[in-house]
Amino acid sequence: MTQGRASGCLCASPPLAGQPKPIAGRTGKTPAADLTVNAFPDGSTRSGEPMAQCDGAQWSACEEVGAEPSPGSSTMTSDRGFACLVRGSPPRTASAGNITSSIDRAAAFQDRWGGLALPPAPFYEGGPRILQADCPERMSEDGWPFPAGNCRVSMAYGFRIGPDGAFGIDAFRWVPLHANTDGWVESLALAAHARRWARTVTRIKGKAVESMDLGGFEPVPEVQGVTDTWWRGGDSLIVVYRGEAVGLEAPQCLEAHIYGGLDEWGLHGG
Repeated sequence: MTQGRASGCLCASPPLAGQPKPIAGRTGKTPAADLTVNAFPDGSTRSGEPMAQCDGAQWSACEEVGAEPSPGSSTMTSDRGFACLVRGSPPRTASAGNITSSIDRAAAFQDRWGGLALPPAPFYEGGPRILQADCPERMSEDGWPFPAGNCRVSMAYGFRIGPDGAFGIDAFRWVPLHANTDGWVESLALAAHARRWARTVTRIKGKAVESMDLGGFEPVPEVQGVTDTWWRGGDSLIVVYRGEAVGLEAPQCLEAHIYGGLDEWGLHGG
């Protein structure tokens, strides 16, 4: 299942040459290549903010297009003006409320995170290349998730924001990785920090992950882990990536990374 693009929103990739566009809707003057704290999404954590300043970039990337609905489709617009084409029969009253709410959530996501490019993650083939909302897609009777950004490479799944705001993947089944996008960004920041300061990095796969003893470790709450979790010990950090194993029903995809030889700064940062 690859990530598709709905026809109600045109999301452009960063230009291949020339200067990047200003960050629309924020300072209006800050180039993406010179991202400032003020331009980074409000409410981000102490770890996530510096990472985006040093390694991230934000692009003005989404605009509405005046596409005419095809036969059997209808156009729905949120209070924020975020328009999407909904394929199929016009939604019933209850479903219409759900899809409208989801379009509002997609618009809010786009306002805060849209166009933010971050360094690749150590797993999931790097994660989304650029955070970018697109039109919601029906997942189940429970709600309408929406795409969170295109994959860096061809993948068997896409990245979505669930009905409850969780950041996850839609493989053979929906798997929430973190409780929200802040948790995903924090996990990227923590991984980058740990890689830089660890004396050793050990990767464990498959059944060996389940046999790890985490008795002396405590969970790292900042990443707001759901399926994926981070653990902090006396001199090491451990991250367990369960998303692919659960979503693809492939236990061999279970993987853990152990960052060893960390001092107090390496364990906690600032």
